[in-house]
Amino acid sequence: MNPRLLKFALRAKRAGDLIIAKTLFGVLRVLRIFPADKGLVFADSAARLLGPLSSRHQLAKDNLARAFPAKDAAWIDATAKANWGQMGRIAAEFVYLDDLFDFDPERPNEGRIEVAGVETFIELRERKGPFIFFTGHLGCFELLPIGAAAYGLEFTALFRQPNNVYVAKRVQAARRTAGGHLIPSKAGAVWSLAGILKGGGSVGMLVDQKFRKGVDTRFFGLPCRTNPLLPKLARQYDAEVYPARCIRLPGGRYRLELQPRLELPRDASGAIDIEAGCQALNDVVEGWVREHPEQWMWFHDRWNRRKKRKKRRAKA
Repeated sequence: MNPRLLKFALRAKRAGDLIIAKTLFGVLRVLRIFPADKGLVFADSAARLLGPLSSRHQLAKDNLARAFPAKDAAWIDATAKANWGQMGRIAAEFVYLDDLFDFDPERPNEGRIEVAGVETFIELRERKGPFIFFTGHLGCFELLPIGAAAYGLEFTALFRQPNNVYVAKRVQAARRTAGGHLIPSKAGAVWSLAGILKGGGSVGMLVDQKFRKGVDTRFFGLPCRTNPLLPKLARQYDAEVYPARCIRLPGGRYRLELQPRLELPRDASGAIDIEAGCQALNDVVEGWVREHPEQWMWFHDRWNRRKKRKKRRAKA
């Protein structure tokens, strides 16, 4: 491309990103006027109305139909719309995180947050790592590091930055917690995580996104590629691996779960098997999604369907 045209295109994209970011921040400021419960309901309703108008809605329905072939069209459509409501709640929860997390370890049965696996939180806090926690894009996954901090369990989380640089800066600033740190998933991130694990620390990561150069695995019986970073780090530093998830409950409540240690498969030499380890992670997340299918991001192109479709069109 002509250097001048490329420069113009980059400036145009940056200007577009700024407009989108300003619009989003404006919406979030309006949401902040409402009490948390009303703001969440409003975001849910608005997303259910607007989400199906997006081109991603058809992708969500296609993904649901392929993952749940026994379900009828009515269930697929209803689940896709409910999923948009969940996505609206994620945006609103970003605004209300401080208000939503009212969990007190001294009074665990009060408030909107309940925690399962408290004994595991406490046991890990009392001894040295390295530990790796993993989760998926289910429920209000943003509450997990805050929950860990409530128990004094400090860890560093790897996260994928939004493509919009202005939104990325705001997200990173808002996600900091008293007991956690963030590392954007870009060049150098792996070395940062490795250093933490080498020192006996704890790290966390999301494992349900597509990864173009990943290991060949299956998710809902369908081929996909999975990032091998977690099993590689676990093998290199002999780190214990723990699944964690957040589930939305009726009545605007949430359950945080820290599940028992996951033993990753090992090869004949006794080392963690990278491919089998990736599949084990997928199997855990798939089980979670099957329990609460409306709470996962179905409009995410996990199986890289769009690129495959473009290739078929090009060949035709």
